[in-house]
Amino acid sequence: MSGLTSRHIISMDDLTAADITTVLDTAESFKEVNERRIKKLPTLRGRTIINLFLEPSTRTRTSFEIAAKRLSADAINMTGSASATVKGESLRDTAKTLSAMACDLIVVRHAYAGAPQVLTECMDAHVINGGDGRHQHPTQALLDLFTIRQHAGRLAGLRVGIVGDICHSRVAGSLVPALRTVGATPVLIAPPTLLPARPDVLGAEVAPSLDEALPELDVVYLLRVQMERAAGMPFPSLREYARFWGMNEARLSSARPELLVMHPGPMNRGVEISSAVADSPRAIVLDQVNAGVAVRMAVMYLLLGGEGGGAAA
Repeated sequence: MSGLTSRHIISMDDLTAADITTVLDTAESFKEVNERRIKKLPTLRGRTIINLFLEPSTRTRTSFEIAAKRLSADAINMTGSASATVKGESLRDTAKTLSAMACDLIVVRHAYAGAPQVLTECMDAHVINGGDGRHQHPTQALLDLFTIRQHAGRLAGLRVGIVGDICHSRVAGSLVPALRTVGATPVLIAPPTLLPARPDVLGAEVAPSLDEALPELDVVYLLRVQMERAAGMPFPSLREYARFWGMNEARLSSARPELLVMHPGPMNRGVEISSAVADSPRAIVLDQVNAGVAVRMAVMYLLLGGEGGGAAA
């Protein structure tokens, strides 16, 4: 029996406030496991989890693999180049093939929004969205909430500034509704050309500049400038972006002393974040990475109905 109200995690809309609390509380116990010398539990022994990553990934794919193995599940990793999709097989046929092999859970990353939903229609396994196009990346939002709660001690009432390419970011697509669900206030901060046409539809505040918003923020979350698309980005240059929208030492000094600086990685040092800020005690980027394993252990455990009390084993 799943410990969540949904069989799948495709978007943050699948999770209630109670679900989010359950995930974060469960992740607390798994975080303790990750600090042990022997980082292994028998919880999901005999279960099969497939990581189907049809788009490049380092942090997400690796943390899902580590999470599955620490729960003693059989983890199978598939990339685009190693799957039949390169031979022209459709996503639906790939899903039906994997379903015929009786896997229990599949994590999918795909370049097209909606791909994880397709899998839910073609197989009996639980599906977790590991990032789909410009749509959502729900486990990233969950690990971000976990990290914020670890450092700030709460989520409700916090003001979280999300800075950068809001329009194309699946990280922002998940984080905005996640923050609203837990009672925090998301504040979008970006050049007008990197905001959606109707940012009000997202239910977030919009600030005219980082400098204006910064003194009132509890968290500043810097989105990656997609360097692979930099030539076609709708701003004059990376230097100008860094000047007006990048987090540097001067801006950090004008912020609240307790401000938390976050980034989903990989970071472009000198663009959205300076090295001085990235390496400062206020930056909790590596804590986000660490949280990713515990949070992904939690969602796997909850979806697959692990017996007993989680990490207590």
